[in-house]
Amino acid sequence: MPIHGIGIDILHVARLAALIKRRGLSRLTTRILSPVELDVFRSLTGQFENKRALAANERGPLESIVRFLGVRWAVKEAAYKALYPLRPTWKELTYTSFDAKNGLKPKLVYAGLSPDTTLHVSASHDGEHIVATVLVENSHRLH
Repeated sequence: MPIHGIGIDILHVARLAALIKRRGLSRLTTRILSPVELDVFRSLTGQFENKRALAANERGPLESIVRFLGVRWAVKEAAYKALYPLRPTWKELTYTSFDAKNGLKPKLVYAGLSPDTTLHVSASHDGEHIVATVLVENSHRLH
């Protein structure tokens, strides 16, 4: 299939943490997460209410929350660049992380695309940075 577009984004984690402090966690999550992602996020934050889960988590709850949101932010920004001239909203894009237990690769879904369009996604994080790349393949021109 021909390539429609490629997008990349890099996020400095401290920038997102500052945004959360300014705007509030609830406001940000309801703005950028799809309904599926919001359910996963609520499950993640619910784990931190359990003190045993909190103690077992090597990173702390804030770092895990910021990383969860940061990966989705970077993936969606990369998707906007790759999908142009299409303009999905934050909530129309759903990112699913790598699932080693079930052998599933990371996946990005945009319900507004035709079935002959494929989205490929890769995200990585190291220290203070998160990077994401999205490649869009399509057998015809997207409008």
